[in-house]
Amino acid sequence: MGKATFTYEESGYFLRVRLSGDIDHHSAVAVRSGIDTLLYRVRPRRLYLDLSGVDFMDSSGLGLIMGRYALMKEIGGDVVVSDPSVGVERVLKLAGLERVVRIERKAAANSSQPGKPLQDKPRARKTRKEVCK
Repeated sequence: MGKATFTYEESGYFLRVRLSGDIDHHSAVAVRSGIDTLLYRVRPRRLYLDLSGVDFMDSSGLGLIMGRYALMKEIGGDVVVSDPSVGVERVLKLAGLERVVRIERKAAANSSQPGKPLQDKPRARKTRKEVCK
C-alpha cells in the first residue's frame, strides 16, 4: 500500500502542489480529494504539480493528473507538471500526457518566474503539508 504526501503554496494566481511518495490506487484518492479542496477554495489560473518527490506512479497517478486538468479547465485554468523523475516521466510520455499538459524540467522552471505570463497579483504565501494514506 502506497503512502503519498503533498505540500502546497499559494502565490497570486498560482497554486503549486509538491507531491512525494508513491502515487497508486491506495493513495491517489486522498491526494485527489485534498487537491480538489484546494482548487475550489483558491481557484488558481495555473496549477503546478511538482512531481520531483514522487518515487512511483501508476495509472491512478495519471488519472489524478487528468482529473485535475479537467477541473482546472472548468475553472478557467491550466496545469503544468514539473520535475518528474525519469521513471515517472516515462509513464507520462507513454500515456501521451505531454499532448495535454505541459511538462517542465527544473532548469526550464527556474529560468522564468512562474506567474510572469499571467501578471501575478500580490497575495500572501501560504504553505501546508498534507499526509494521505
